[in-house]
Amino acid sequence: MPNSSSISQFLLLAFADRRELQLLHFWLFLGISLGNGLILSAVACDQHLHTPRDFFLLHLSLTDLGCICTTVPKAMHNSLWGTTTISFTGCAAQVFFLFFFLGTEFSFLTIMCYNRYVAICKPLHYGTLLGSRACAHMAAAAWASGFLNALLHTANTFSLPLCQGNALGQFFCEIPQILKLSCSHSGYLRELGLLGASACLAFGCFVFIVFSYVQIFRAVLRIPSKQGQHKAFSTCLPHLAVVSLFVSTGTFAYLKPPSISSPSLDLALSVLYSVMPPALNPLICSLRNQELKDAIRKMMTRCFAEEIKVPVFLCVSFRRGVLNVQAFLLKFLRGS
Repeated sequence: MPNSSSISQFLLLAFADRRELQLLHFWLFLGISLGNGLILSAVACDQHLHTPRDFFLLHLSLTDLGCICTTVPKAMHNSLWGTTTISFTGCAAQVFFLFFFLGTEFSFLTIMCYNRYVAICKPLHYGTLLGSRACAHMAAAAWASGFLNALLHTANTFSLPLCQGNALGQFFCEIPQILKLSCSHSGYLRELGLLGASACLAFGCFVFIVFSYVQIFRAVLRIPSKQGQHKAFSTCLPHLAVVSLFVSTGTFAYLKPPSISSPSLDLALSVLYSVMPPALNPLICSLRNQELKDAIRKMMTRCFAEEIKVPVFLCVSFRRGVLNVQAFLLKFLRGS
């Protein structure tokens, strides 16, 4: 039986066997990436979108894009080229970046809920509680916590001896699938304990989100305008639905008993927690944010109106976007 020191690559499941499904997945992946890219560009380039809400939205789009780009491109490459392998180092990188971006994304979902709570329930204290430095500190804490969580899980998982082969029953490297290959009972229990601790932390954030929304809904019901109530509910309910989907499917995928595991169930759960939230967030954010929709429409109109070559336009837009992102972040770090 091979051990972890002799394993140089893992075998992944094919994301799709039929050519039509492969092309469908490719276009869906491209559409999700473009949606997050448009939000990033609009927030970075439009001076009217430099509010705390948009600051957190920019970071959320970055994590969404990171989640998708961590798992889907390799799966698409394997499907289109008829291969199923991923190197040991590549597998470790997938686990690290997936945990990094997913953990950071959930932190920003929690922060955005707090932003809504302050804006609706404590509007007079909004400038104090969510000033530039406070936003920058919360963003830094979210990224740092995601990094430490990912580093801890990746180091512990890939230090386990693997003696059950190298075939993973998933289209990307996932910790529960790697644990099935482990022959160290103590290491297996240690990683389960870390996963349980992460799940408890995520559940605590979820309780905070639910409690915040209870306070938000109570404040919204006191709004005399029916139109105002509808606008507030239409903004909050989709966000709460995405968070609930994220927590329930992610926790069940990582902590479900091995006895109820099956390839179809594992595949469905992995898509629900790793692909669906990054796909739904751009739709929810753009459909319920009129300022963002106007900025995207203005940006797209300007792109098609300018009669310049595409490569030059992309280079100039990328440079402008980088400079605007830098100016945006410096503004929050210095304080308004």
